[in-house]
Amino acid sequence: MTMEETGMEDECKTETNGTNLEERETEDAHVMVERDSNLPTEVAPALIAVHPFDQSVAVAVGPEIRVFDLGKNSSVSLADDSKEMLHKDSIRAMRFSEKGKLLVSAGDDKLVKIWSAENWKCLGTVNSEKRVSAVAISKDEMYVCFADKFGVVWVVDLAGVAENQALSNSKAVAIFAHYCSIITSLEFSPDGRFIVSADRDFKIRVSVFPKNPLNGVHEIQSFCLGHSEFVSCLTFVYNSEFPEGFLVSGSGDSTVCLWDVTSGSCLCKSEVGREAGLSEECHPAVTDLCATSDASLVAVAIQSLQGILLIRCDLSARVLSVLKMVPIPGETFIPTNLGISSSGDLLWMVTGASNLPGSKATSLARVSVISGFKKPALNESDLKPRILEDREIPGREQLLEKLQGSISAEN
Repeated sequence: MTMEETGMEDECKTETNGTNLEERETEDAHVMVERDSNLPTEVAPALIAVHPFDQSVAVAVGPEIRVFDLGKNSSVSLADDSKEMLHKDSIRAMRFSEKGKLLVSAGDDKLVKIWSAENWKCLGTVNSEKRVSAVAISKDEMYVCFADKFGVVWVVDLAGVAENQALSNSKAVAIFAHYCSIITSLEFSPDGRFIVSADRDFKIRVSVFPKNPLNGVHEIQSFCLGHSEFVSCLTFVYNSEFPEGFLVSGSGDSTVCLWDVTSGSCLCKSEVGREAGLSEECHPAVTDLCATSDASLVAVAIQSLQGILLIRCDLSARVLSVLKMVPIPGETFIPTNLGISSSGDLLWMVTGASNLPGSKATSLARVSVISGFKKPALNESDLKPRILEDREIPGREQLLEKLQGSISAEN
């Protein structure tokens, strides 16, 4: 480990051992609370999550979660028997577990909700001390981790939840922190060995996830340092040849990077903003990343880009190369979030937001789908993505009415 990494490790280490972190909060943290309480309500981008086996699609906009069952071709109503409402404020993170049994949602109401993706009942509600910015679910569905606006990462033990049992202990335990830096993304590595956290101070931290994380996460494997602006999103690319995978990150500096998380080495950097023909002066941020199941492609959403950029991943050569930009014709559609299943060839996109200043509508969402990702993309001629018409989208008008709130975006 280099001197720079050692200094970073000292800065970020915490002696949690399952104890509350309030005793470690600094004066800066209290300033953050004061500022946070005085800030106007932030715009919350619409989110989309796709079931890993194409069984359902969920959209979150504002405090609402809208779910459509693709197998039954019907809308879903969520059931919550707890005293809490479904959500009381904007949802900032939502995802399915890798095995497809769970859906987790969290956000500005300081609630983390764990749902059964089979009967759509709430299995448990966890109260966070601060607003939640990111969530991750361990590969074995034994733990949910979430990050709050103070940069603290917490873990919840999901014992029994995977069998649709109610959460026995809804208390979260603090395990490590990026002090006074908002964590923007959390991801588990494909083999479950590491939990990776990114923040608004350009850092990506790779931590060893222990067998008993309730005692704290104390070992830092590496730091991935190389972005010049905040890190906005993370995803892993992996396949049978490279089961440990590589990390892909997007940033406010208009770049996408490929990383070896074991060493923290940046293997390749792609100037996606420039490749998409966007102004280099304003540095449009990468807003989301989504990898195909064979790791041959990464779809990139970029602020102000009406479409998506497709990047080819050559894991053998450790290279990222831009294949093409897929424009979305017609109405203004700038994706805020992307989703793809591990078994399908459809890339789902959502655009929209809640808390829009000056808007009469409390929340807006529009869903679009691109097909053509089954075949591995070796070059641009191999790739034939196509924007589906509304009538071609699975579930058609019924799905759009549920996920968007109306069939037409204008309604």
